[in-house]
Amino acid sequence: MSAVERPTILSFLNAHGVNLCAGSSAAWSAFRASDVLLRDGVALETALPWLDQPVGLNMNGTDFIPLLLRQLSPRRVAVYGTAAPWLDEGIERLKERTPHDYVDAQHGFHSVEHYIARARELQPDVIILAMGMPRQEEVAVQLKRALDHKVLIVNGGAIIDFLAGRFTRAPAAVQRIGLEWAFRLVQEPRRLFRRYCVGAFGFAHTVMLMRRAAMRSSSAPAPAPMHKEL
Repeated sequence: MSAVERPTILSFLNAHGVNLCAGSSAAWSAFRASDVLLRDGVALETALPWLDQPVGLNMNGTDFIPLLLRQLSPRRVAVYGTAAPWLDEGIERLKERTPHDYVDAQHGFHSVEHYIARARELQPDVIILAMGMPRQEEVAVQLKRALDHKVLIVNGGAIIDFLAGRFTRAPAAVQRIGLEWAFRLVQEPRRLFRRYCVGAFGFAHTVMLMRRAAMRSSSAPAPAPMHKEL
């Protein structure tokens, strides 16, 4: 049996993703096309009650995806993303931890048409995209539209790089208190300063705009009933 009954996209949304959606209609459309969208990170945990939305569970993709793969019976899996040598090393770690047949591995800098052709030829049951936001979400949408077999498409971000040891995960205690972003910032300050520090202000601004819009909508008077003269 397939993991899903039709081409299905599983994505994770964090504060960086919200900022991308606020600044790009293409990113917004790509995230909206996800069939399952899971919350990732403490920023959204803080913001969602302000928007009268349920917080739900924190689903960090780096932890959740290997857990998901371990729960599935053996499948055919393709991994598209990152670059050598981390791609091969990350897949080796997945092979050690999961029961699947990894039928394809492609770096993350091909054209979308290349991934579509590979997926049509090999028909994997699961495709993991490890290209980073928002490219992986946009590629996922194109794959979903082009493929006609049952496939779960998972937007995995930096999961392969983490598994390969390219990036170091924060200690468990740091993860539990929601400060893994700070640990990563210390590791890669030049690359991540804009995302985490400057991005925090953009995220707060977006949340405030959404809250104001929600408040205006809830306080707007109900439309007057329409009467038809006889």
